Amino acid sequence: MAGIGVCTPDDIALSVAVTVIGHQPEKGWIITDGGWMALSQDRGRDGEYGLVCDLGGELLPGLVMARANQEHGILSLRPGSAEPLPDLPIGTRLRILPHHACATAAQHRAYHVVDGGTAVRAVWPRVNGW
Repeated sequence: MAGIGVCTPDDIALSVAVTVIGHQPEKGWIITDGGWMALSQDRGRDGEYGLVCDLGGELLPGLVMARANQEHGILSLRPGSAEPLPDLPIGTRLRILPHHACATAAQHRAYHVVDGGTAVRAVWPRVNGW
């Protein structure tokens, strides 16, 4: 919905926590441990899997999850971005705001509720079945 202007990224309540596990600077890539199994295979209008935030929820300008395989996500700058690729050391924790919240939420057994940071305030089990 944010991708088509119905809401803003600040309105997105769901995110997936990932960890930086590698770099391929010659390709402009930052590799994470969260791929389409964590986010779903659905992509936004630009073909991206989601927006990238720090753990506190602040967007990292120009950075998107541009590619994904089953278990790994590839972060890169959006084409045409004037931002530099951020220096994110291995072990850095990030949040990905997925393009399809419903499909992403269905990938997980429970939801960790946080309040403006990293402290988990509650764990909500997912209700299965229709």
